[in-house]
Amino acid sequence: MPQLDFLISAATPFNLLLAVAGVVAGTVIGALPGLTATMAVAVLVPFTFGMPPASGLIALGAIYTGAIYGGAYSAILLNTPGTPSAIATTFEGYPMAKRGDGDLAITLACIASVVGGLVGALFLLLLAPPLAAVALRFGPVEYFWLAIFGLTLIASLSEGSLLKGALGGCLGVILSTIGTAEVGGDIRYTGDFKSLLGGIEVVPALIGLYCVPVLIDMVATADPHLRLKEKLAGYRLGEALRLAWGSKWNVARSSLIGTVVGILPGAGGSIASLVSYAEARRSSPRSANFGHGEPDGLIASESANNATVGGGLIPTLVLGIPGTPPDAVILGALMVQGVRSGPALFSVQSQIVYTFIYGLFIATILMLPIGLLIGRHAFRSLIAIPKAILVPAVAFLTVIGAYAVQNSENDVLQMVLLGIAGWGLSRFGFSASPIVLGLILGPIAEAGFVQGTLIGGAKGSVLAEFFTRPISVAIICLIVLSLFYPLVLQRKRLPAMRRQSGPAQ
Repeated sequence: MPQLDFLISAATPFNLLLAVAGVVAGTVIGALPGLTATMAVAVLVPFTFGMPPASGLIALGAIYTGAIYGGAYSAILLNTPGTPSAIATTFEGYPMAKRGDGDLAITLACIASVVGGLVGALFLLLLAPPLAAVALRFGPVEYFWLAIFGLTLIASLSEGSLLKGALGGCLGVILSTIGTAEVGGDIRYTGDFKSLLGGIEVVPALIGLYCVPVLIDMVATADPHLRLKEKLAGYRLGEALRLAWGSKWNVARSSLIGTVVGILPGAGGSIASLVSYAEARRSSPRSANFGHGEPDGLIASESANNATVGGGLIPTLVLGIPGTPPDAVILGALMVQGVRSGPALFSVQSQIVYTFIYGLFIATILMLPIGLLIGRHAFRSLIAIPKAILVPAVAFLTVIGAYAVQNSENDVLQMVLLGIAGWGLSRFGFSASPIVLGLILGPIAEAGFVQGTLIGGAKGSVLAEFFTRPISVAIICLIVLSLFYPLVLQRKRLPAMRRQSGPAQ
């Protein structure tokens, strides 16, 4: 049985050691604010050049999947996404930690990450060629509508005021237009500052908008950063497993969303986690609890962003088109190893690719014990560290994370200025999440709109280009559904709410 041979090859002691080391290294790097999964893979990729191709790829896959999960640590314990994929994890993870359930949140994130990673790897193993063919059907117009669909999630990410959420999203889109235009190369809104020619970088903006306000609040208050209601209960694995099993449909839906979004080149885990979080909030009977430490939101985010690991590798291996930024680094490593991506890869070099896929399965499974062990000590350590040490340490990491993106002092300055602005806006009820969402989706929407308009004009009908393509029509239907479904749901719940409030009046 060839598949059994591939599994045995992936499970050799050397490959197992690489998987363990990769998951540990990726988790630690991903947990540091600003040090993204892309950076983790890029920094460690030279160490794989002297290895056999399959072993080198297993090491990179383990680093990748560990880094995506590692972003949950700082998201839960510091309210700062360790990686962009962990943005939605902050929404529920940090409130859980604030009420004393940080250990449960980390365990729940680990379980969801493992399940999501296994689902993505399973799709990679069984359905890579046909799913890659679907990704090829996405053109500029489809990406435009996908970005618009993402922007409709602002309703789910707005805390209290939809108007303020919409304004925050518009601010993010405006920020994304600063610098060189996505199409055409025009210079816009730089104010003659050369440092803005490259635009606003997502990672420094992410660190600034999420981390700097937390640091300011930590300095401004004398209370401990995190409190515990009672003595630490350990891993709380049984409780987390019960919650995950009770939310099994949420896990399955979020993992599927993460896999599909990962297949789309350039989308990435941040969009996948936000879409999954919004869908979990819409469909949950406890939607009112979201934003206050609801485990369903944490499960949705973590299962989706880890599912993008396997999903993103589908177009990378089959088409040579990276599904996510870390996949671009892995694609480069493939070329250095002499492995040519393409449809023939699964037949001509099946030994390498299938050994790698089974190694990814093994690394994802190993993430459970490793993640629980690291997470438990991380939670205990963070609670024990005094603020006088914690704040300078986190501030130092934010500066390093912002600087390391392009080795630029300007990125650090952008981080600080956006962080101060984000803290000021938060005083008036504006959340950072819609701003970040607009910043991420703005370039995708702009490039898709301009390219789609040019293509439609060349064909003779711009409207036909945007409104008659089958995938575009399907996404437009999802947009309409996402806009009106909350109103319909609220209308259905209104009689029940009136009956509940009736006796009290």
